[in-house]
Amino acid sequence: MGFTRTLRVISGVVLTGALVLTSAPNAAADRTRNDQWALKSLNAESIWKITKGKGQTVAVIDDGVNPSHPDLEGSVLKGKDFIDGDSSTVPKKGDDHGTAMAGIIAGHGHGAGNQDGIMGLAPEARILPVRANGSTSEQLTQAIKYAVDRGASVINISQGGSTYSADDAEAVAYALKRNVPVFASTGNSGKAVEYPARYPGMVPVGGLQKNGTVWEKSNKGKQTLLTAPAVGVVTTGGPSNLNGYGIGDGTSDATAYTSAAAALVRSKYPDLTAGQIVNRLTKTAQMPASKKGGELPDEQYGYGSIRPLAALQEDVPKGSTFGPLSVPQSLKDEAKVAEKERESKAQQEQADKEFVFLWAITGIVALLFVGGIVLVVVLVRRRKRKRNGGGPGDPGAYGGYPYPPGQVPQQGPYAQQAAPPQHPPYN
Repeated sequence: MGFTRTLRVISGVVLTGALVLTSAPNAAADRTRNDQWALKSLNAESIWKITKGKGQTVAVIDDGVNPSHPDLEGSVLKGKDFIDGDSSTVPKKGDDHGTAMAGIIAGHGHGAGNQDGIMGLAPEARILPVRANGSTSEQLTQAIKYAVDRGASVINISQGGSTYSADDAEAVAYALKRNVPVFASTGNSGKAVEYPARYPGMVPVGGLQKNGTVWEKSNKGKQTLLTAPAVGVVTTGGPSNLNGYGIGDGTSDATAYTSAAAALVRSKYPDLTAGQIVNRLTKTAQMPASKKGGELPDEQYGYGSIRPLAALQEDVPKGSTFGPLSVPQSLKDEAKVAEKERESKAQQEQADKEFVFLWAITGIVALLFVGGIVLVVVLVRRRKRKRNGGGPGDPGAYGGYPYPPGQVPQQGPYAQQAAPPQHPPYN
């Protein structure tokens, strides 16, 4: 499918002989919805009562996404093409893999009540398409960093190869520092886990059959963390018609389902780190009965098959910053420093709040104290005035003088006599 150098799409479509359901979506609508066995297996209807992934953006680093497919229309953002170097991420003729992954993640169906066509596990999430196939050494590095910088909350890479790149490994660390989990397929050869899934900090995903056992072609290794449906997966796009539908096998599909599950968890728990989101998925994953009690992660199943409903509902402690992710010590050290800085900042903010509160209380107490003193002074003065017969203008006094007008007090031993009345002279 065009991936002839570093990376190739990890899908069993060519190997298994894909069944293209039809070139006209309406004719196959009923069948496509009924054939989505993975949605029933994952209990999607119950999940959607809690969240449908609204507000989340999943970057699909692949061969492009068809934004005109009726089950994806309106959900595909403007992305970037690192293959041709332009902004058009529309797939080339015959490249249907990225469109298929997008449908598994965020297909929303079509028709009356969206009852027809493909439903993704996170139907209200948005897709950020990024065309990249590793045909140049820096391509995947650029694609991962671009997705992070454009606001992706989850990155899906359903591609694989055998070549290690220090720059690619650094790009994964770049994503984790910015709290974006990166999911990648383990591979379809039945051999060792491939790159980029092997890079530290990645979430390698293996494939399961309908009965819950590991798919025989799913690659294995100690890096495997999770497994998900990978066989007989019906989804959007088809080799002969990008607006059609197809069916195939591959750990690509398992990765897309797991990326969608991460988007659902992040939608409900937006404050979790990338590692804590993966921790919820691993802590609620289920191992088959034949593997229970064994050492985890298992080389085939990792921590088990994803159970998104349980990841949304169960009481799972947050855990450490990186959870079960295997990351370089340097990244852990940086995270510890950052955590200490956050704690120090939080403590300083709390101390500042307490300081302001203390001064506010002190100010209120001081005002009450001064007010109390003023009240006491006023009351004492009023009491003194009453005791002295009242002040100027008090009732019972004459303008503040103790004698009626026309009278003066006696001086010494002799009382002053009133002046004799004046009579007019006789004529």
